[in-house]
Amino acid sequence: MKVRMEERGRLMRRAVDNQLDGTDVDQLMRRALQATATTLPHPNPRVGAVIVNPQGAVLSVAAHEGPGTPHAERLALEGLDDVSGHTMIVTLEPCDHHGRTPPCTDAIIDAGISRVIVGTRDPDAQVRGAGIKRLRDAGIDVIESDLSPVIEANDPVYFANRRAGTPFVTLKLAMTLDGQIAAADATSQWITQLPARRDAHRLRAAHDAVLVGAGTLRNDDPQLTVRLDGYDGPQPRPVILKGSSELPAMARLSGRNPLVIQGTEASGAAIEGVLDRLGDEGIRSVLVEGGARIARSFLDSGEVDELVVYIGAKLAAGTGLPAVGGVFATIAEAIPLEITDVRSIGSDVRIIAHLGGRN
Repeated sequence: MKVRMEERGRLMRRAVDNQLDGTDVDQLMRRALQATATTLPHPNPRVGAVIVNPQGAVLSVAAHEGPGTPHAERLALEGLDDVSGHTMIVTLEPCDHHGRTPPCTDAIIDAGISRVIVGTRDPDAQVRGAGIKRLRDAGIDVIESDLSPVIEANDPVYFANRRAGTPFVTLKLAMTLDGQIAAADATSQWITQLPARRDAHRLRAAHDAVLVGAGTLRNDDPQLTVRLDGYDGPQPRPVILKGSSELPAMARLSGRNPLVIQGTEASGAAIEGVLDRLGDEGIRSVLVEGGARIARSFLDSGEVDELVVYIGAKLAAGTGLPAVGGVFATIAEAIPLEITDVRSIGSDVRIIAHLGGRN
């Protein structure tokens, strides 16, 4: 998404007036954003920073890697001797509070940066507007860009969680070409091929928790772990949503501190309470993996932020288990989607869509 022409023109005029020699501020912001492409810093936000001299030459590019590590602004300043009069382009408003690391505003002010171009304000109540105010009070020229939609789309979990106070919800479905998640005999391994399953493990790695219902636990005894070559990051916490019946033995989840939430697998009305409980546990994003009743419950609740569907190159002749439980009586009851990405992964297809709920 491009910056609106009038806004981009304003930014460009200010950039030229300040001897950036016509440097395209839009492209510099996108370069800072690109630096975050391979980072998974959650629960912290993805942040990228670029520093340019008065002539517009790029001196450094950096991105935040995760909790306890230096923020992008400090990394961008490392190794630069004199940045007086230089400009910093940063995707997210610099922090102005003490956490695991000192405020980034201090580093920017102390370094002598004269101008900061901010991609978007931080939705976090601790930061929102405070970083920009601190920089302006210190005499630094702060320009706010109009790339917020692009930056938020790059880190939807952080922005949604900070605004709603409950976890970002991704519903994942893996189905045959005719919409079945299992055959008539309940077998489901494997609907998709290895490349798609690896992609699904990357999806797990991007979430704090993986949620399934008691039925999935009973039928599959899942591990709910990230199993990728070379992966040494945190494992998502397993969450089991159960009804009134007793849970089966959790053989493969033992020792992993599974969170069991008493509720009902078939009630969309109960999902809000489930998300409140997850938020109380410090979970900021949850990947809902099944089964069909759980999927329907979350869809009915209106609390799904993102839908990820893997379609295997198989047909089950419509005699197995549908991906979403229940019946929509008329087409008017069908859930509208905004499809944002479609791509082939090996012989399978992945579709990403947003729902008209919390987005």
